[in-house]
Amino acid sequence: MSEISVLDLQNIRHLITGYDTTHCKMTDYANQAQDPQVKQLFQDAANSAMKNKQDLMKFL
Repeated sequence: MSEISVLDLQNIRHLITGYDTTHCKMTDYANQAQDPQVKQLFQDAANSAMKNKQDLMKFL
């Protein structure tokens, strides 16, 4: 793979931070949800955000 520019690194860092924030929020929402389907929806979103974050971390 070719080298990543400074701008690309900044963009990746920004995306990782966003996915981390999303993961935290979705996990919080899942913990507060009463309806099992809503709880699962938020947990799935949290898991997806964590997977995206981990995938982006591979570029660093």
